[in-house]
Amino acid sequence: MSVEVWAMMAAGVAALIVGIVLLGARFRAAAGVGKILVLGPVFEAVALGMFAAEHFTASRELMGIVPKWLPGPLFWTYFFGVALAAAAISLVVWRGVRWSSVGLVLFFWIIVLVVDLPGLSKEMHDRFFWILTVRETCFGAAALVLAGSVWGRAVLVRVGRVIVGVVMVFYAIEHFLHPRNVPGVPLEKMTPGWIPGAVAIAWIVGLVLLVCGVGMFARRTARVATAFAGAVLVLLVVFFYVPILLGEMHTKLAVEGLNYVGDTLLFAATVLLAGWGVAGEER
Repeated sequence: MSVEVWAMMAAGVAALIVGIVLLGARFRAAAGVGKILVLGPVFEAVALGMFAAEHFTASRELMGIVPKWLPGPLFWTYFFGVALAAAAISLVVWRGVRWSSVGLVLFFWIIVLVVDLPGLSKEMHDRFFWILTVRETCFGAAALVLAGSVWGRAVLVRVGRVIVGVVMVFYAIEHFLHPRNVPGVPLEKMTPGWIPGAVAIAWIVGLVLLVCGVGMFARRTARVATAFAGAVLVLLVVFFYVPILLGEMHTKLAVEGLNYVGDTLLFAATVLLAGWGVAGEER
């Protein structure tokens, strides 16, 4: 296996172990579905840690994403790698979350503005363009909910939660229209033939995203909806994407497999964070 694969796995496992260990007091203090929602920052940190490691070990490949008009693409690749690592550490140790949450909002929405939207005129008829664009928008919206929760700004919580809910409904429709693509974040990869019931899995995940996405628009049901959908997505990572990764571990698809694990886990964390509220029950 390559250095990139080892680094991404090591970063993810380290963030998960340390995050769970340091979560103890906040987990015990949480009640009801709050015990599920409080896991959101840990899963977010795991995914961010994996992607930070990728920025450091595959910088030459990733620098191609940096817009051509921006000088020093390698510098920006390392810069954002450091930013992702810093955010992951902040969420794990639960220090400086006020600033790391705001930083994550800026990080994801800057990607939308400078990487995704400039291609709108050429790729607006490509459904994967929209899937990727709303994905980063959704990730930033969850960070906005977290920022609103720790800063005590209800309007940020409401705006972020609505955005995440809309994206969940959009992804649900994609699951129904294209059930043979991998579930969760419905990207280009097709579900391997050795996984039984691929269409059924896609429809079940799509139904969960649809019902829970709609449930997020009502304050009474938002926390339960995000907790349930987030838990389903975490289970999807464990029982769907990890087995795929293990099958690809010693092939050229290992990095891709890790990216799908990290991406789906980040989506799960996004949904869980969207259930946080200005009252700060999970803090």
